[in-house]
Amino acid sequence: MQNPNTVVSKIIRFKSATEGNVSELLKGGRQLSIELEGGRHVLLDPSNPRSAGFAQILEGVFKLRIPVYMEIDSKSEAVTLILIPYVARVFEMQQIDSRFMSVEISSSHARHLLAIDNPDFLEMEKLLRVSIRDGIPVTITENDAHEIINVHLYTPEPGEPPLPFFKPKLLPKLKWRLCWLKIIWCWFWPWCRCLSFVKAQQVFDAMNATTCNPLTVPPPCIPFLYPDDGCWGRAHEMCRLMINMGLKPKKVWIQGSLHVSTKNNPNCNVYWGWHVAPTLCVRGPGFFQVRDMVIDPSLFTTPVSKLTWKSIQGDPGATLTDSAASIFYLWGSLTDPNYVQTNQVLATYRLQLQNRSLNVGVPPYANCQ
Repeated sequence: MQNPNTVVSKIIRFKSATEGNVSELLKGGRQLSIELEGGRHVLLDPSNPRSAGFAQILEGVFKLRIPVYMEIDSKSEAVTLILIPYVARVFEMQQIDSRFMSVEISSSHARHLLAIDNPDFLEMEKLLRVSIRDGIPVTITENDAHEIINVHLYTPEPGEPPLPFFKPKLLPKLKWRLCWLKIIWCWFWPWCRCLSFVKAQQVFDAMNATTCNPLTVPPPCIPFLYPDDGCWGRAHEMCRLMINMGLKPKKVWIQGSLHVSTKNNPNCNVYWGWHVAPTLCVRGPGFFQVRDMVIDPSLFTTPVSKLTWKSIQGDPGATLTDSAASIFYLWGSLTDPNYVQTNQVLATYRLQLQNRSLNVGVPPYANCQ
């Protein structure tokens, strides 16, 4: 049985919200009551140094109308831990070794693990398989290693749009004739319309400058310091900024069994099924030569070639696919011309970054070499 001192719920209201900013109320020593679904109330204890940060995160999930996972002290009903679940549909589960099952979910490129020795394994596996069989969305709560610790069936609010459900499929490589046509076309493409490397570095630096302060995550910052998930939102926002600079970005998508070392996750690595970043046409290295270079501040400090970008992601057999900047989600060719979904993704992973920083400290993490 999953921990009885936990709750997964949307926030209905803050009892003291009409009396002022909830974080300021806590700093003033006021206890804050929070109403959850089903009429339950939990508290933020002003004596807990993390409660002011908890309040900011709970305000964020309240505005996004997404559920939150909370661990509650059984005596005081005070919140002791907050995590932000995925709301997703499950489309595949498979055992990857003697310890874990891999769980693939909609709207995520991260690897999600269900530990076979978890005391609640059978209960959680059952709910995940119900989601696969019936298409019912679930809330999935994980730790920083993306090991699943809690699963609940999710009931959408009336009028809430259905979750997108496009399973990533391996895309075919271009036939050789098309490749040669592309090479010939690139040879005659006006060299002067591509950027110099110096200009490309300036664009990269401008994107990197939008990174979030991990403790305050002020919009419209981009949460590069949370590399675990949300790359499609980061890439789409960077493309928007580049287009506003008068540039013509594209995107490159990589699909495979990806594993990247990073100092921005407490476990010093992340696992992905796919990843995406913007590209820009850059002149060089030779005269009248051009190449697409990847702009990815979550992995690098400079523009890099697609080959270099691929090489650090842990799967030599991974496939690359180019797309227009307008493609928000490659599988299904979804677009987001008004950036509504982009802003939702960015807001969600800003909160994930802020919550992780509150719980385990701000990145980069000193234990990662």
